[in-house]
Amino acid sequence: MTKTVTGLFDDYSDATAAVEQLKGAGISDSDISIVSNNADGRHKSGNNDVAEDAGAGAGIGAAVGGVGGLLTGLGIMAIPGVGPVVAAGWLAATAAGAVAGAVVGGAAGGIIGALTDSGVDERDAHVYAEGVRRGGTLVTAKVEESRAAEAEAILQRSNWVNLPARRTAYEGQGWTSFDDNSKPYSQAEIDADRARYTDRAL
Repeated sequence: MTKTVTGLFDDYSDATAAVEQLKGAGISDSDISIVSNNADGRHKSGNNDVAEDAGAGAGIGAAVGGVGGLLTGLGIMAIPGVGPVVAAGWLAATAAGAVAGAVVGGAAGGIIGALTDSGVDERDAHVYAEGVRRGGTLVTAKVEESRAAEAEAILQRSNWVNLPARRTAYEGQGWTSFDDNSKPYSQAEIDADRARYTDRAL
């Protein structure tokens, strides 16, 4: 039986370190996904085949610029309510299908739906989507249930976000759930939001 282990990261480098540690623990690329806000243009669209696997012709454009060998199929796409993201893996492929119209409800619904379909609590899925909207990076891994604690430990020690505390912080600002009709955050808004959590366990 498989379980989906998920972590939200404020810092992209923490997320990529978590991915590398998951891979180092023997979890395959095909079982790991990463979806990261790209409002700062960190990754640029390129004309290469790096997005071939995850994109499968369904809306992910190849990404270049420091992505290295993180995951097979790393590419760039736009998610309603979030804006540009760099993404790879099974979750990204689901979202890409949504962008192409293969999944009803749009790309954000595709991400939330993919998470909930694989066992993630719906309330948590909305916080994860909102976290990406606000500049974060989401890392998910499908693992055997016997390895779930190990995978969670990897994500936690890579400085994952305390999800209940972050939900409380969002709700304190009047947030109730992710809305794909929302205007994507600008980099300035992301920076301001990040400043709220500096040196805090949120």
